[in-house]
Amino acid sequence: MTTSELDAAGIADPRLRAAYDRCRRLNAEHGRTYFLATRMLTAPQRPAIHALYGFARYADDIVDLPPAEATTTDIEAALRVVTDDLFAGLRAGHSPDPILAAVIDTAHRYTITDDLFDDFLASMRMDLFTTHYPDRAALETYTRGSAEVIGLQVLPVLGTVTSRAEAAPAAAALGLAFQLTNFLRDVAEDYERGRVYLPADELGAYDVDTELLGWCVTHRRTEPRVTKALAEQIAITRRIYREAEKGIAMLAPVSRPCVRTAYVLYSEILKRIEAADYDVFSRRARVGTPRKATVAAKAYAQAVWARRSKLRWPAASGQGRVPDGRTT
Repeated sequence: MTTSELDAAGIADPRLRAAYDRCRRLNAEHGRTYFLATRMLTAPQRPAIHALYGFARYADDIVDLPPAEATTTDIEAALRVVTDDLFAGLRAGHSPDPILAAVIDTAHRYTITDDLFDDFLASMRMDLFTTHYPDRAALETYTRGSAEVIGLQVLPVLGTVTSRAEAAPAAAALGLAFQLTNFLRDVAEDYERGRVYLPADELGAYDVDTELLGWCVTHRRTEPRVTKALAEQIAITRRIYREAEKGIAMLAPVSRPCVRTAYVLYSEILKRIEAADYDVFSRRARVGTPRKATVAAKAYAQAVWARRSKLRWPAASGQGRVPDGRTT
């Protein structure tokens, strides 16, 4: 993490600075679209976003990238250790683990409630035992913790011009839209891990089942029934994006370019899937570097304007002011 970001955020303790830097490196390496978007934020905001991403990645990797010899019981035990250490650290205000130290510090700085972390970890545990979802209600139980709470965690860092409660539904919807986009892009990869994150009854309406998805994965191409089912899933996801977009205007002005960048780039993955005729089995839908650069350049210009406008607004939680952007 750059020294200026840590200084701007008031993070002086050497161990905490190292912890935040580790989270930043995780974000830069694994969350490239998100990391690009964070460059639009003010310097004091960035460490907290990196910490939240770093923790989410840390827990997710325990489940998705365990040692080859690890059993489900082993993975569950490792996740339980992280859970216990996190909540012990939240009570104590610190942790010797660098990833946990950063996210605990962020939670205290921004009054991020424990229940959001509890819901997130509950969904991580679901991944150990749940491989298919019979309907959208069942999937929503999972995505509440795996996606919606992420939007709610970052909301106090971004700041709002309304109450946090008013902005919360749209923030949750944005987290959900991002994850549903991932599910659509990663159908083949998830299937090979033994998971299907698309509601079985909605697929069944197009005569799509697990066996047919397996055929598509094996042959690395789509099939007309699967194409129709994916088109419907994209339509549903776009409706959620529209609900999420309403919340961007509720954010602090300096935060809007960042969120708008992530919104635009992630939602365009759906366009790439359509342009590939819904073939998510032989290629991974991506937004190209030139397009990312164009969106980022426009957003950065907006971010600079917002920082220099010297507008002020109250923080939703009432514990201080959202950064006015004068530090870059």
